[in-house]
Amino acid sequence: MSITEERTPADPAPKQGLSKNQFQELARFIEGELGIRMPDSKKIMLESRLQKRVRALKYAGFEQYLNYVFRDSQGKNELLHMIDAVTTNKTDFFREKDHFDFMTDRLLPERINSSGWGTHGPLRVWSTASSSGEEPYTIAMVLEEFRASQRNFDYVILATDLSTAMLERGTRAVYTMDRITPIPEPFRKKYLLRSRDREQQVVRVKKELRDRVRFHRLNLMADDFGIRNSFEIIFCRNVIIYFDRHNQTRLLRKLYDLLVPGGYLFLGHSETLAGMELPLSSVAPTVYRKPE
Repeated sequence: MSITEERTPADPAPKQGLSKNQFQELARFIEGELGIRMPDSKKIMLESRLQKRVRALKYAGFEQYLNYVFRDSQGKNELLHMIDAVTTNKTDFFREKDHFDFMTDRLLPERINSSGWGTHGPLRVWSTASSSGEEPYTIAMVLEEFRASQRNFDYVILATDLSTAMLERGTRAVYTMDRITPIPEPFRKKYLLRSRDREQQVVRVKKELRDRVRFHRLNLMADDFGIRNSFEIIFCRNVIIYFDRHNQTRLLRKLYDLLVPGGYLFLGHSETLAGMELPLSSVAPTVYRKPE
């Protein structure tokens, strides 16, 4: 008999919310595996997000769901769906725009002149928490504009995320019209394609940019990222705010090791390296540089 056949028919929503013990079990898993802090204040949020998975699997409540996820050998695949449900994926095109202005106006001209970045081999950029692709495609647009005026300049972008659902969306690169509002009009005309069916009100990033971005699933709490190349630029924005101090330091040290000498690390505007004891110098608001 299949797992589906064994499930108890359920009401449209779980009859009871997460118990204290159930929430603590989930919190321990999320904090241990993903590094995301899960204080008691997050209980209602977590319950709301997981209700959709409970309903989708036709379980009567959270007890059945958690037994399936954590104690049934066939529940391993559900872990990916659960992770997708509980992770935060807020993102926008050209979010924190001054970072991209800094890249164009200072970083790229200076490093090409001093070190030939992107001219002796592709510039390597890593978007560590790419979500549904808005950040890596913004980076691609900025670099593509720069490439148009710089002979022999080349680049590649690695886009990673924990959520398989977000990675699939990023790979498709299809966005509704309201999502592209922050993109400057000249960039929209140059790098986005409107759907032939105008009623759909969607666009797709052009292939020339999609080919520059490689999406890959990665847990930033993993001991080994499996990444053997170093990067000139790493974006890790609005990520460490969800981690405790130990995991913040652990992650940032690993990112430091993956930067080339003179490489740049971008954090979110609400994040800081204060007290981390990392040999990175601040060169602009939440932009840090590794020593040569």
